[in-house]
Amino acid sequence: MRRGFIGSIMNRFKRLIMKYNLILIVLLLISCDNTKEDGAVSETVEATEFKSFPTPDKLYPDLFVAVQTGGVFPDSKTFVDCTAKFPADKINADYKTKSQTEKFNLSDFVKENFEIPPSISSDFKSDPTKTAAEHVTSLWPVLTRKADKASELSTLIPLPKDYIVPGGRFREVYYWDSYFTMLGLVEDDEFEMIENILDNFAHLINTVGHIPNGNRVYYQTRSQPPFFSQMVKLLADEKGNGVYKKYADALKKEYQFWMNRSGDAVAFEHTVQTETGILNRYYDKGNNPRQESYIEDYELVQKNKAGEKMYRDLRSGAESGWDYSSRWFADGQNMGTIETTDILPLDLNALLYGLEEILVNLETADSDFTKNLKASMSNRKKFISTKCKSEDGSFEDYNWTTKKRCGKKSLAMMYPLYFKMVSQKEADAVAKYIEANFLKSGGVVSTLYNTGQQWDAPNGWAPLQWMTVIGLDNYGHKELAKTIATRWVSINEKVYKSTGKFVEKYNVEDLTLEAGGGEYPVQDGFGWSNGVYLALKAYTAK
Repeated sequence: MRRGFIGSIMNRFKRLIMKYNLILIVLLLISCDNTKEDGAVSETVEATEFKSFPTPDKLYPDLFVAVQTGGVFPDSKTFVDCTAKFPADKINADYKTKSQTEKFNLSDFVKENFEIPPSISSDFKSDPTKTAAEHVTSLWPVLTRKADKASELSTLIPLPKDYIVPGGRFREVYYWDSYFTMLGLVEDDEFEMIENILDNFAHLINTVGHIPNGNRVYYQTRSQPPFFSQMVKLLADEKGNGVYKKYADALKKEYQFWMNRSGDAVAFEHTVQTETGILNRYYDKGNNPRQESYIEDYELVQKNKAGEKMYRDLRSGAESGWDYSSRWFADGQNMGTIETTDILPLDLNALLYGLEEILVNLETADSDFTKNLKASMSNRKKFISTKCKSEDGSFEDYNWTTKKRCGKKSLAMMYPLYFKMVSQKEADAVAKYIEANFLKSGGVVSTLYNTGQQWDAPNGWAPLQWMTVIGLDNYGHKELAKTIATRWVSINEKVYKSTGKFVEKYNVEDLTLEAGGGEYPVQDGFGWSNGVYLALKAYTAK
């Protein structure tokens, strides 16, 4: 039975708020000069006073560095996820006094002053009599986190509704993960949870100013691949076009965040002015070590005698969700050559095309805003077909500083097919290239390069299987799409049968080996693997 309707009083109240916000946004858009020859939509005026949350390095400056460089935890993320037992000023005062004593033990001090976070679902005992699909369904409650209570002692950015976390070390909501998790929630008729997550993301857009990487204070300088519009579409397909109206304000603010421009600089935050118009890159506003990977970032930058540019490129690579991959390396092999902010990625520009498409359909009049959206969509299609297409018919990311394709093959080339941005002939060429080079015994591999990075060979990831399958299906390559889906479902079921778990990523080249690479061990749980498994299981049954 399908569930999930909020009380009528709350609905009327929310509609009034959204109506007011939407009017304000439209007035702001009209007041801005949005008419550009290249079709860019420049929105630089913000309608909301957005909140900035204090981060651990600011709350505990001396203690933070000591813990993150002192090897207290094997995973740098553990400390920044701890919940303090006392206010920061008390902890700092105690640390200043006690750290000077001869018998001071840093690890003991942390345990005395902080609650160490658990690993979500790691102790969950699967029932071997259950099928893989039944197991996934039984995991939803385990991965559900109740609505947060605001606390200055926690690094969580509080969310007003229940939500799903990926699992393992990922104890908070993650932006792009949530779309692929939702695919499974659809199959299990969990529409109330889908709406909860959408409400939470709209709340983040209206408070933080965008959807952060995750709802932790240390993630607020960046976002993740912008799938919010596709999440809204997922719910609208079930409940009707009223869903688009409900989230119209949030969708526009999301677009404003990604398209924000200031001054005449070629590159500003997520935007780059090119001869094809305004295009987008991944961009984190921070230029210091990631707090959740502090020692890893610090040591890499020191080793390469680099500085703020490398820190920002590392952070921006994390915003991409592909952290990390040869896609972002100048030499295609070594993280020391990372250049994320120099790259105009296929996936990001396709996702923003998808957002623009929905915004165009939201508008009832052919306004300047709508005209600029359509022009931007045209620019993105032209960019992909003229700047990103290789001689072999595949698509590659583009380096806006060298004005050349990046020369690396990845499943990011499937995003333009997912959003139907290319011609049938172009899609046929991509399908041929995928079948000849990316198809493996367990699905499709993320890239063609074995670098030791987790978003490279031999690993396959649930979201990329989905984007590939649907992209191929969109252009009539149904047999290849079904082959990929069937192989992915099979490897999921094989690993579940032998371990009782669904994991974050899979080795699709050698089915006898686990996936590897990355800054942390393979995580179990696992939100998007669960969701895509159920969705592709249903797809193969058609």
